[in-house]
Amino acid sequence: MFKPTPNPPEAAPTPSRTKSKTQKLDEAANRALDFYLSPKTKPEDATHPGQIFTVVKDIDNESLLTNLSETLASADAMVNDLAFELEGSRRHIALGIQQLIELSSLLANRALDNVESR
Repeated sequence: MFKPTPNPPEAAPTPSRTKSKTQKLDEAANRALDFYLSPKTKPEDATHPGQIFTVVKDIDNESLLTNLSETLASADAMVNDLAFELEGSRRHIALGIQQLIELSSLLANRALDNVESR
């Protein structure tokens, strides 16, 4: 049987440079996948396995006190809202908690005043 078109030329083997490029890309892809899909635990994470929230070790006192003061103000607002929806002894408990938060906030603000600002 007669074939109207000739056979295509045989493919030349890929140069070694291309193989090394694809190999490098494969290695990079594997490193990226390993980084995101199976991260290695840091030694400090192993000491507190159940701890979710942390505070940065080298943070200055002013930042700590400022955040404490803002957190107490938020808690005060939430308990204040709750206290006026309750009645009886539950309301007294909520107002007592609000007073403790307010006193803690005053202490935090006084400590913040004593810290030298940068």
